[in-house]
Amino acid sequence: MAPIKVLLCIDDADSGECLNDLLKIFKDFNFVGVIYLSKAILSEITVLQPEVIIMDMELPGNSGIESTRRIKEQFSDIHVLFYTIYEDEDKLFGALRAGASGYLLKGSSASFLREAILEVMKGGSPMSPCIARKVIQHFHQHRNSAKYPLCDRERNILKFLVKGLPTKIISGKVFLSEDGVKKNLRNIYNKLKVNSGKEAVAKAVRERII
Repeated sequence: MAPIKVLLCIDDADSGECLNDLLKIFKDFNFVGVIYLSKAILSEITVLQPEVIIMDMELPGNSGIESTRRIKEQFSDIHVLFYTIYEDEDKLFGALRAGASGYLLKGSSASFLREAILEVMKGGSPMSPCIARKVIQHFHQHRNSAKYPLCDRERNILKFLVKGLPTKIISGKVFLSEDGVKKNLRNIYNKLKVNSGKEAVAKAVRERII
């Protein structure tokens, strides 16, 4: 089988060289180039025709997420595999919504990166273990959120309740009177099928409702 054509889109030359050195020991890959400026990506892809792009989150000129979106619009068959330090959900799900096929954290071993590239070529979606856990937690949270149909205000009040804030403080946070907060709390208890704030907090945490 011919080596997989891999293009690196990395935020600086040192990182690009390190990643290149890390993976070039494997015969599975043909590294066709390294790009440091996001504005050059589409023209370089046309020339280099990679099968997999290893994408950094922050690139001079544009974000990795926006670059991925542009790539997938024009080259839908190319797999984009994020390789980044960022673990927060906004960037993770932004990358996946833009069309990324996988999400790895920097510091992953060479063998893990190799397996991830091979997996993505087989149609898989490789992720670092802690990233996969975030995706699963997000899924469970949204599944349970749909199970208990809280409105945005009720969900916000429940978040403050979980943090241990008293009704008086919550009222200031959500711009409601204390009676208004108490009315919303009663609605929350009914929807969660509990009888008290303590039970509501325990259920919210246990079932990842918020």
